[in-house]
Amino acid sequence: MLRLFESQLARSLLALAVLVGIAIAGYMVLEGWSLLDAAYMTVITFTTVGYEEVHPLSTTGRVFTMFLMVAGVGVMLYILTSAVHLIVSQELLRSLVRRRRMRRRMEKLNGHYIVCGFGRVGRAVAATLQEQSAGLIVVDRDAEALTAAEELGMLWVHGDSAEDENLLAAHVRDARGLVAATGDDGQNVYVVLTARGLNPDLYIVARASRPDAAEKLRRAGADEVVLPHVIGGKEMALSAMAKSQ
Repeated sequence: MLRLFESQLARSLLALAVLVGIAIAGYMVLEGWSLLDAAYMTVITFTTVGYEEVHPLSTTGRVFTMFLMVAGVGVMLYILTSAVHLIVSQELLRSLVRRRRMRRRMEKLNGHYIVCGFGRVGRAVAATLQEQSAGLIVVDRDAEALTAAEELGMLWVHGDSAEDENLLAAHVRDARGLVAATGDDGQNVYVVLTARGLNPDLYIVARASRPDAAEKLRRAGADEVVLPHVIGGKEMALSAMAKSQ
């Protein structure tokens, strides 16, 4: 496909070169203009900038110019289309190659960790795992979040972390642990239920934003439930007490 678009672009550029040559030669023959005048008229005709004619045109010259306008615009549009197709196809190819490499890296993982949700908490969890040289895969449906994860050298799966297919793509059955770190307690419950069903031996840590959600997450199968604001509040209180004595 990439070679096809490259060939189209090459043909369109060749067509433009041939048309320019015909235009310059036509003005020189039909109107008796110099090479510079003919080239200048060709450029302003193809670019449709609307400048005045170099010299008054004969009837034949006007018909010839109209032909060049139509043909030139057509060729330029074809070049633009071919260039856009080529750029898009190159980007798609790069994306495909990148994903294949990522899948190969994922297949080699065993005993890794899955981080579901790459928000503030998920990023902190993933960064800590990365610092400890632990294998990890991020699962999130936010493309921008996954771009940030990839820039940090992390593997990722794009999609809802509560869906079986996405956790299976993250090799949940070979994983050692999973962190349900989305900002939605209900979503985390579904993530825990799905992960526990796919891997009964998986160690699951879930984030909760409310105390009443913590019990639901435990019943869903979480081994440990963390309330970030509670932990943060305790650390702040202990720090204040320790430094004020």
